[in-house]
Amino acid sequence: MVVRKSGPFYDAAVNQTYPAIPPPTGRPRLYEALLRDHFARHRQMAFVVGPRQVGKTTTCKAASTGGAYLSFDDPASARLIAAGADVVAREVGLERLRAAPLPLLLDELHKHRRFKAFLKGLFDGWGDRARILVTGSSRLDAYRRGGDSLMGRYLLFRMHPFSVGELIAPELPSALLKPPRALADDEWRALWEHGGYPEPFLQRSTRFSNRWRELRLQQLVREEVRDVAAIHDLAVLDHFARLLVERSAETMVYSSFAKDLRVTVDTVRRWIALLSSLHLGFLVRPWSKNVAKSLRKEPKWYLGDWAAVEEPGRRAETFVACHLLKAVEGWTDAGLGAFELRYLRDKEKREVDFLVVKDRKPWFLVEAKLADTELSRHLGHFQRQVKAEHAYQAVVELDSVEADCFSRRDPCVVPARTLFSQLL
Repeated sequence: MVVRKSGPFYDAAVNQTYPAIPPPTGRPRLYEALLRDHFARHRQMAFVVGPRQVGKTTTCKAASTGGAYLSFDDPASARLIAAGADVVAREVGLERLRAAPLPLLLDELHKHRRFKAFLKGLFDGWGDRARILVTGSSRLDAYRRGGDSLMGRYLLFRMHPFSVGELIAPELPSALLKPPRALADDEWRALWEHGGYPEPFLQRSTRFSNRWRELRLQQLVREEVRDVAAIHDLAVLDHFARLLVERSAETMVYSSFAKDLRVTVDTVRRWIALLSSLHLGFLVRPWSKNVAKSLRKEPKWYLGDWAAVEEPGRRAETFVACHLLKAVEGWTDAGLGAFELRYLRDKEKREVDFLVVKDRKPWFLVEAKLADTELSRHLGHFQRQVKAEHAYQAVVELDSVEADCFSRRDPCVVPARTLFSQLL
């Protein structure tokens, strides 16, 4: 039986006390600032989704300091949640008079079979007395879409690994774009070599990064996939996932994968959707509006962990893709507009790697290069076609400069470090 004590809440059955959330420790994250700003302005619940080991729990604890924490991975917390919203409300003390609503962090809640009904009851009955923060994997993001009884009761935040902009300034930006600033060389090297996931980035050990990356891939295929889909041949899916690691920055030709794996094209499409929902990587689709004779329709595939991409040119393009995706999703989640990441290619095989679209209008183009500083002619061509304000050739190996990339309207070569510093 669950009973209450003064102070932290207490489960008599296991003689366990649940502590209040401790003060934040470690490196600050941009998402902590985003969540604090959200709860200062809105009463809706915050849903935080993102890849495994990106730091969701740590960051959400930091954003909920002084509140209550329940994890569905903990058996005692799971029993408390299963007892219902009113029981949880009593246990965490929502019946008491408070000067401000109590932060309540519900971790891994997607594992609760009836989490939607639980959250609806908790928010409708106690939403004015709590600021509810919910974390989960892709299942939380996927399940919220179907028959969404929670509509209007939450806002979504998509969490990404560290980026240049976040490492320089993890606070909430006062404007859409930041002024250019230089990232320290050792931080830049660590980001390029070990990726932006917190553990390998902070450890900065090649041996650790290799072991961490292999274990994460195994867990994604063997554990997370099993949670969300009935896949009969996990060995083939594992092989497919490893092919996708090697083929980051390639156009997705579904028939080619189907032939290699000896499965149907529809199966490949389903597996791509599944692995994208689990944040192994993401698809960038072509932009066709106002582009004459646009032909190519296939999306391009990018791995979510650029440091796992061995070939330097592919890694550079993936590095740029991950930074741009984080920016467009972060700006959208912060309510700064509706942003998309696309690419451009026509039937003459002219191509630009990325187009950032703002409120359904092309904003800026980016061609990703490792070291090539000879300006691509395709940038100017497509800038005229889509009437984008800016066009950049972002070069990874160029040193940072103290100049505003967005002051230029003509196609120009820019250091990737400088461009990234102005984004989230």
